[in-house]
This record gives sequence, C-alpha cells and structure tokens, in this order.
Amino acid sequence: MTTKPNDRPVLFLHGWTMRGSVFDPLVDALGPRAMAPDFPGHGDNTVHPTGLDACVAQVDALIRATGREDVLLVGWSMGAAVAWSYIRDHGTARLSGLVTLDMSPRPANGSDWDLGLLGSTPERLAASTREIHEDWASAAEKIATTMFATREGAPAFSRDAALSQVLSNDPAIMAAYWDDLMALNLWDVVARVDVPWLVGYGERSRVYPEATALWMANTAPRARSVGFAQSGHSANLEEPEAFLAALRAFEDGL
Repeated sequence: MTTKPNDRPVLFLHGWTMRGSVFDPLVDALGPRAMAPDFPGHGDNTVHPTGLDACVAQVDALIRATGREDVLLVGWSMGAAVAWSYIRDHGTARLSGLVTLDMSPRPANGSDWDLGLLGSTPERLAASTREIHEDWASAAEKIATTMFATREGAPAFSRDAALSQVLSNDPAIMAAYWDDLMALNLWDVVARVDVPWLVGYGERSRVYPEATALWMANTAPRARSVGFAQSGHSANLEEPEAFLAALRAFEDGL
C-alpha cells in the first residue's frame, strides 16, 4: 500500500519588522505546499493599506485561493497575532491546525494582565513607544538584540542580519504596526481556537514569559505547548531543525 504525499497547504506568517524569507529553510523543507508571504509594508510588499487588518485580509485571500479547508497556519510573533485575528474574524472552518511561536494575545500588560511583554510596565511601554516613533535607529538595535537568546543571534541568522532587515523597513509603517500590536487584546479568542494548536515558545525568550504559552495551552481546548531550550524569541531561526521536527510531528497528528 502506498501513502499519498502530504499536500496540506502551510502558511507561514512572519513577525513585526521581518519578512517571509525568514522561513525559507522551512519552506524549502516542506516544498511547494508551503507559503511565506511578506505582510503589507514589510519586505517587498508595498501594498497599501498596511496594519493588522490588512494582514488579516491578505491571509484570508491566500487561504481562500487554495480552495482548501485544511490549511495549517504557522505564526511567529506578530504572525501569531495575525493568525488569532484571522480566527476572530473568519473562524477555523478552513484550518486544520495552528502553530504559534512566542507571542501574547495581549502584549501590553495592565492591572488585570501580566502575560504580555516580559517585565513591561505602562511607563516602560510608553518609553518604548516614544523611541519607536522618534528614534527608529535606536529602537531597531533593541529589536534585533532581543530577538535572540544571545546577542550574537542565530548561527544561520545573525543579529547583524536581523538589524539590516529591521532597518530596511519604513519607520512610520513599523511604528503604526507597533501601535496596532500594543492595542491588541485577543485573550478571549484563545478559548475559541477549536482546532489542534501547538503553542511554541523559547525557554530563553527575552520578549514574552513562558507563563504566557502555558496559559494559552491550558485555556484552548485542543492546545499543547512545546518549549525550545536554546531559543529566545525566534526558535524558527535559532533552532530551525528542532522547530521543523516539532512542526512535522504536530502535522502528523492532524
């Protein structure tokens, strides 16, 4: 008996200030069924309008274009926020599963929520927002540094490569995305994710606490968590082989 090759579409969604090419090794490993577009205002995508709503519209169009109802969404950082926003607006009828990596459904902490940005307070958030709007060069340095568990970055994607990618974007567009993200509050969507969900996180993340991933895994009905021991915010770049193995194992169980 022969086994039919898996042709399930896999849609990779990149993080803020990045671009789809960060997933190239994973796309190459999965073949033509995998897609990793640039979000509006990122990389080579100059389509307007930009912002999270535009990203959701892009994802919806790409999913519909497949003509399938078994798409696997894989969202890293802001890409996870886009995936949750898509589910909020369109449900899960066209999805077979969800994989997210190191993101919070509500990045800004408050008196009733402490699972957002690691160590962030309203005062620190306000200072970061001012810097992002007024001194993009300094903000970019911090973004590129905190992406990884170590200052050097990943063997195949260094901090300098990340910094170059961050600086290639339009600062005003990135600042507007930041504002969108800081206003985000999707904690109630978590319990409504009714497809299998792999909640990934970096055990050495300097962006979000491990508790965020564990809360989501315990809240969604069909979710489980997986930690990447040597990774910060970017396990797809820091431990690509381990991330691919976890992705394949998850997909095999769908």
